[in-house]
Amino acid sequence: MKKQTKTILIIAVVAIAAVAYFYPRMDFRKSNDTGVASVGAGSGTPADLSVRVVKLKRETLRNQLSMTGTILPNESVDLRSEISGLVTKIAFKEGEYVTKGTPLVYLNDDELQAQYQRLEYTQKLFESQENRQKQLLAREAISQEEYDIVLNQYNTTLSDLKLVEAQLSKTVIRAPFNGILGLRQISEGSVIGTADVIANFVNIDPIKIEFSIPERYASMVSVGSSIYFTNESSPDEVVGKVYAFEPQIDAATRTLKLRAESPNKDRKYLPGMFVRIRFVLGETEDALMVPSESVVPELQGYKVFIVGAENKAEERSVEIGTRTDTHVQIISGLKEGDLVLTTGVLQASTGTPLEFTQIN
Repeated sequence: MKKQTKTILIIAVVAIAAVAYFYPRMDFRKSNDTGVASVGAGSGTPADLSVRVVKLKRETLRNQLSMTGTILPNESVDLRSEISGLVTKIAFKEGEYVTKGTPLVYLNDDELQAQYQRLEYTQKLFESQENRQKQLLAREAISQEEYDIVLNQYNTTLSDLKLVEAQLSKTVIRAPFNGILGLRQISEGSVIGTADVIANFVNIDPIKIEFSIPERYASMVSVGSSIYFTNESSPDEVVGKVYAFEPQIDAATRTLKLRAESPNKDRKYLPGMFVRIRFVLGETEDALMVPSESVVPELQGYKVFIVGAENKAEERSVEIGTRTDTHVQIISGLKEGDLVLTTGVLQASTGTPLEFTQIN
C-alpha cells in the first residue's frame, strides 16, 4: 500500500513538471502563429502612389529666348583734328549736347588767312588780265597761245584759293552729328596733332543692343523682330526692334550676332551697360503645354503618364514641339482635359493606383 502511494506521488510530480514545462511554449507558439497571420493580412493591398497632376488646356505659346546683351551708342567717335595747330579757343562744355555742325574747337589760322588774302589779290589780277586778253584775242591782236597762258594762270589761282579754303575749314573742328560730348582732353594754348583725342563724342538716342543667339534659332530671326530688355537701373521692360544681324555664324561660339534699336530720349541707358533680354521668336495659338518634368525621354521618343480609368496611371507616347524654360509643347498623343503627372513619373507604370492632387 505504501509502495503504491509512493508511485502515485511520483507520477503526479512528473505530470506537474511536464505541464509547467510545455504549457508556456505552447502559448508562445500560438501567439507567434497569430502574429504571422496578422502581418500577412496587412500586406495584402499595396498603397496608392501620391502624385501631383496638371489639367491640359490650350494656351498661347510664346517661343522666346532669354539671354544677355550690351548697350552700344548709335554713333561714337573720338574727336581729332585733321591738321596740327595751336588751340586758340574751346567752344564746348563737357557733357554738353550739341547738334551737327556746331563749332567745338578753333585752331590758329593766321598763316592760312594771309595766304588766302594774297591769293585773292592774285586772282583779281589774273581775272582782269584774262578779260583784256580775251578782248585782244577777239580782235586777233594776240595769239590763242598767249591767251591760254593767262587763262591758265587765272584758273591755277582759283584752285589755290580753294585749297587754302579747305585748309581754313580744318582749323574749326565741328560736331560730326547730334550728340553728347565727353570729358575734354585738351586745353587752350596747347598744340595738338592729328593723333591727339579732343574728347569722346556719342549719340545715344536711339541706342543699339548687341546680343547673340544659338545657331539653331538662326532661321527664325528676321529684321523687325521684337526684343524686351531690362537692367539693374530700370526694372521696367523696354521694347526694341532687330534691325540687322551678321550674315554668318560665329564658328568659335556657334552663335549668330544681332543688333536691335530702341529709343532713349531720357538717356537712362548708357553705352556699355549690361542688359537682360527676352527675345520673342514667334507665337503659337491653342498650344498644349506640359511641364518639362512630366516628359520622359525614351529610345523611340518621349512619353508622359496621365490619370486613366479608375485613377490608375496610363502611359502615353507623345510627339513634342517647342521647348521653353519650364514647359514643352505637345504636338500629338494628348488631348485637352487630360490629367498629366508632374511628380512620381519615375515610380509610375501602367496600372499603378494613384492618389493625385491637381495643381492648376
